[in-house]
Amino acid sequence: MERELKLRRLDAAAAAFEGDFSRLLDRAPADLAGVNAAVDDVILAVRSRGDQALIEYAARFDRHRVEAAADFELPRARLAQAWGNLDPDLRQVLDIAARRIRDYAERQRPEDWEYQDALGNRLGQRVTPLDRVGIYVPGGKAAYPSSVLMNAIPAAVAGVGEIVMCVPAPGGVLDQAVLGAAHLAGVHRVFTIGGAQAIAALAFGTETVPAVDKIVGPGNAYVAAAKRRVFGRVGIDSVAGPSEVLIVADGSADPDTLALDLFAQAEHDETAQSLLVCPDVALLDAVEAAVAKSLPVQPRAAIIAESLRRWGALIHVCDLDQAAELANRVAPEHLQLAIRAPRALLPKIRHAGAIFLGYRTPEAFGDYCAGPNHVLPTARAARYASPLGVYEFVKCSTLLECSAAGAAEFASIAGRLADAEGLAAHAASARSRKR
Repeated sequence: MERELKLRRLDAAAAAFEGDFSRLLDRAPADLAGVNAAVDDVILAVRSRGDQALIEYAARFDRHRVEAAADFELPRARLAQAWGNLDPDLRQVLDIAARRIRDYAERQRPEDWEYQDALGNRLGQRVTPLDRVGIYVPGGKAAYPSSVLMNAIPAAVAGVGEIVMCVPAPGGVLDQAVLGAAHLAGVHRVFTIGGAQAIAALAFGTETVPAVDKIVGPGNAYVAAAKRRVFGRVGIDSVAGPSEVLIVADGSADPDTLALDLFAQAEHDETAQSLLVCPDVALLDAVEAAVAKSLPVQPRAAIIAESLRRWGALIHVCDLDQAAELANRVAPEHLQLAIRAPRALLPKIRHAGAIFLGYRTPEAFGDYCAGPNHVLPTARAARYASPLGVYEFVKCSTLLECSAAGAAEFASIAGRLADAEGLAAHAASARSRKR
């Protein structure tokens, strides 16, 4: 590495803490206006020129050249072939992970229900799956077969009619594990298109790429901006920001293990964030030493170092209650409670995308195989948003069937309220049911 890593140290009791801590939470792209302007150009081009724009952007941004847009789509036999050619050990663990993700997702199914009120009216809810969804799988600095499983399996469990996947192919190269995972998860169509142009194609459709009803999955700043721009035309799961973990630890935690947990998040990319909050100064010192010792041997050491230098921190607090308060302010994507009694602290946690209880439960388990989804709210969105789940791939319709008595009563109530709002046709429509 070019220079020695100096981890940021914060103390919640220090006068400067509030300012320093607030700056850690502000991780918006430095050139957000530039990103949005570039994305707007891409969306306009794809809407107006369709496949031709996709061909040009693939060559320009991904060095992926095709003769015709139809070449972006992979035949399903190619997916099955990729699955069959994977190393047997990799196939086995992917299959185990898929079964666990599916088992968890099955428990998330919302259900139809009905009830009858005292007037004999029947009211209820009907749940139906979306017709077609698009899943975006990143493919820049790493390949993510796990993201294929996490995005596609809940959609399949929900009963989505058609699952369309977009994944970039830098230099025209495709990761076989990603394609094999698509086969395993039940993806119907795969297009080798990435970036904002993939989001635009899924939202508006082109001559080759079908328009979908909802787009899910994480991506870089351009993908996130594109999802924000097309929301309303289609549904989206969330606007994902850089990945993040906050670890709450006490003196019982192992510093070497905590260093690895910080690395696991930081190695995603230079904008990822790894925070450790602890009331034990000695443990923070030990973790800092463990980071310095272990970082040089990490294969992605340069990315980890830059992430930790820019956005990482070791934060001293007076006790675990204060640690929980800071965790709620961060509302992290991933929250690890690496403490002796994690369930005692759990009632004090209000905002977190995924919570990992105890030192035996690293965030990495959730990323791959445990069952809960790894597509999570970022950038403090856990204050109001949830992880990706089956509920993202269905919608609910309300049901109302009036009895004669119910219609007569509602006619009077609705008619009077419509009068108050000055909507005469509403009032007339309601009162016509009195007969």
